[in-house]
Amino acid sequence: METLNILLQELGISKVKLAKYLEVSRQMIYNYLELENLNKWPKEKKLLLFKLLDVKDGEEETLKSIKVNAQYLEDVESRLNQSVKTGTGEAYFNLKSLDKDEQVLVNDLINLIKEKFTEEKNKDTYNEFLYLYHVLQSIDSIPEIKYILAYLSKTTGFADPNEFKFDETAQFILESIIFTAMNLYNNGGATKSKLISAHERFVKEIENNKEEVLSRTQKITTEKLQALRELGYDKITSENAQEVLNKIAEIQSRKVIMGERKEN
Repeated sequence: METLNILLQELGISKVKLAKYLEVSRQMIYNYLELENLNKWPKEKKLLLFKLLDVKDGEEETLKSIKVNAQYLEDVESRLNQSVKTGTGEAYFNLKSLDKDEQVLVNDLINLIKEKFTEEKNKDTYNEFLYLYHVLQSIDSIPEIKYILAYLSKTTGFADPNEFKFDETAQFILESIIFTAMNLYNNGGATKSKLISAHERFVKEIENNKEEVLSRTQKITTEKLQALRELGYDKITSENAQEVLNKIAEIQSRKVIMGERKEN
């Protein structure tokens, strides 16, 4: 799996793009890349990856033998962009790995989305499903999303209000909070003027989170470049990957020690 990670870096394929190509969430991509080897991947996702990389298997030696030159980069980028752009990847149609109920649900979702885009299309349709797509991408990392979806299912009459499919206590608490908030919203108990400061805190918190993510990304990039420079390499390859990773760990350790000395 280490060789695959290095290859993806050399090809400049981001986790976001790979997630779109394989039709999974970004979190799922991280989960896949932490597995022991490609044989642990779902079969259809593994085959899609092989198609992208133009290989017959994902064995270590096969991946190491790939020569990343200008033509190969162009070919991979073309396959990646075509699939992401047109949505004609096999993942849309290959439902064999799903059980009957899952297949029915996926087909119902596809048909509903298609119907909305063709028969009931309006200026909000695209953004509605864009936000829904963002929600589905985040559902693995934010458990509250499941509780919110359950709440909406109950208030629209699709699910029993006393049904708890997830963590009952957490779901009960969040449903009660949302219900209270919706009562304020619907009954005029909350006005824009009263909520300006709350919304400002909301915006500030999101901006701070983005800054923290950007800062961590910049820090990792800086440490990688420093490690390459100290080792005399131009880039990470399959041959020097472990050495570079060890050097990054050493750099991080040095920074921790220096920080402790300053504090003392």
